[in-house]
Amino acid sequence: MAGDSAKHDGAISRQISQLNAQHSAFEASDDTNAQETKCPDHPGFRCPDLGDMNILGKVAFLLLIGGIWCQNNRNNAKPSGKSPKKSGGNQGGDVGQSPPVVNLTPGSTRGTGSTGGTGATGSTGGSGSTGGSGGTGTTGTAGSTRGIGSTASAGSTGTAVSTKGAGSTGGTDEATREGVAGVRAAGQQTADMRLQFLKNTHVTCNDGSAAGFYLKEFRGSRRWLIFLEGGWCCHSKETCDSRYQNIPRLMSSTGWPQTKRGTGILSSQAEENPHWNNANIVFIPYCSSDVWSGNGPAPTPPPRQRQGREKERDRNTNATVYTFMGSLIIREVIKDLIPKGIKLAKVVMLSGTSAGGTGVLLNIDRVASQLELLGAEAQVRGLVDSGWFLESKQQRSPNCPETISCSPEDAIKIGLRLWNGVVPDRCLQLYKRGEEWQCFFGHKLYSTLTSPLFVMQWLFDEEQLRVENIYMGGHSLSEEQWQYIQNLSRELKNSLREVTAVFAPSCLSHTAITKSNWMSFKVKGTSLPRALHCWDRSLEASRNNRTPSKGCPFHLVDNCQRPQCNPTCPALVDQTTQQELTLFQMLVAMGLDLQRLGLDPQGDADALASMVSNGG
Repeated sequence: MAGDSAKHDGAISRQISQLNAQHSAFEASDDTNAQETKCPDHPGFRCPDLGDMNILGKVAFLLLIGGIWCQNNRNNAKPSGKSPKKSGGNQGGDVGQSPPVVNLTPGSTRGTGSTGGTGATGSTGGSGSTGGSGGTGTTGTAGSTRGIGSTASAGSTGTAVSTKGAGSTGGTDEATREGVAGVRAAGQQTADMRLQFLKNTHVTCNDGSAAGFYLKEFRGSRRWLIFLEGGWCCHSKETCDSRYQNIPRLMSSTGWPQTKRGTGILSSQAEENPHWNNANIVFIPYCSSDVWSGNGPAPTPPPRQRQGREKERDRNTNATVYTFMGSLIIREVIKDLIPKGIKLAKVVMLSGTSAGGTGVLLNIDRVASQLELLGAEAQVRGLVDSGWFLESKQQRSPNCPETISCSPEDAIKIGLRLWNGVVPDRCLQLYKRGEEWQCFFGHKLYSTLTSPLFVMQWLFDEEQLRVENIYMGGHSLSEEQWQYIQNLSRELKNSLREVTAVFAPSCLSHTAITKSNWMSFKVKGTSLPRALHCWDRSLEASRNNRTPSKGCPFHLVDNCQRPQCNPTCPALVDQTTQQELTLFQMLVAMGLDLQRLGLDPQGDADALASMVSNGG
């Protein structure tokens, strides 16, 4: 290839030398013929001046030189033999491809989707090379109203730039400027939050891989939203091994993408997140499997083989090589956010869904104390979504071998020893040694907390029902299970009675704040984002010794008794057919006799119509 290039360069040089000679001769003749001449064929008219021809000749000469030079560059750029190795899916001359972007909805185990490509822009505009249109990045959440990655950003930007620059000869600079702007715009759309590993490498995920967090800064904002991901827990070697095999991302950081895109309250789009879109957003992935309570270090395996009852006891306590550092991870994230400006924060809201919501209950006062010791004057508050669980009603063996067969309290009792778990000091004072597990339940912990707390809780939480082996949309449902479902709403309402800020719809669902359609859920005519905003305003008014504004409610609990009696509830889906069903259709499909249960579909339909007309 080098020899061919040398021959080609020599030929180009000879062509340029000949042109230079012709140009010199042309300039010499110009000196002797510069006088004005009459045209013999057209008397009275002036013939073209050779001086004018000289200008045109120079222009033509420069264009010809430029064309030869461009052709030389293209020829030298052509590969001979094997094509060069691609990097990240782009050719070497292309603009760097954006890192993979994934759906941020907690609990999702779907694979990472590709982002919209930014296309080959910039200097390629004048040579006829077209920018890639890129993928659409459709990694939408199951059950959400719109795809997370389906924004009009990265893919369309690359296409627009490539159309502008393709085949253009005179607009290279303009195409380059637009190309760079397109790439920047695409980067802002696709790379919402970027992964940062903890500086303290001794605080890790279960498998010893580096723990970390995703951060999207909003310059100038003094509001911080820190989110704890959910995903329940493991409490023994067997349950942790199974978890590691089936959901490794909840125990290891090795497969984490470089960027994430937020939805719901984590979204940076004002139309989806009207009150928190301009905050600094921190997403902490859950990789400690300890309900964010672990204090490390890892328990050591037993030194010898044991038999009988000793073997059974060890199986549920120390026989594991995993580390459990959920509480320490939160502490280290706060430390790493100091250079980012969290010490100057006005408001820090620690939020989480499911096990992450329980993690908020366990860590909110600890985070407030840590920031206070750092000299921060921020008001620290908590947002618990679907992490307000009740104890199980079923009697089970305390030595449950599988997570799914364990009641929440039994899993926590066993897990606390394994995790070296910690609970808030004020709650710990209420219970004797061995009863610390009770501090994992919000209705027992809430009164001991000093930080403001907002609770979002479905009155018919699907995970609470699964604890009792009730699967709505499954194969069957007994009358006793239906009665438990009816009672669950009343018990949850009673447990939430003393909570100052609460949003509790009578729906069958689990988690809300990270769903794209979270603005559609209403209780008594008020949406969840609106209720949070009213709570926010009330806290600000109290902090500044002002009277809270009226007509802005944030203690909202549905009055209707049955599941799905709220018209804004998420739709029920049959697990077999994936079709949407009404509650009564689902109950009939699960084998219940509506008349025997005293249910009146028409009466409930009229009640729903009345609720809709009255604003939900």
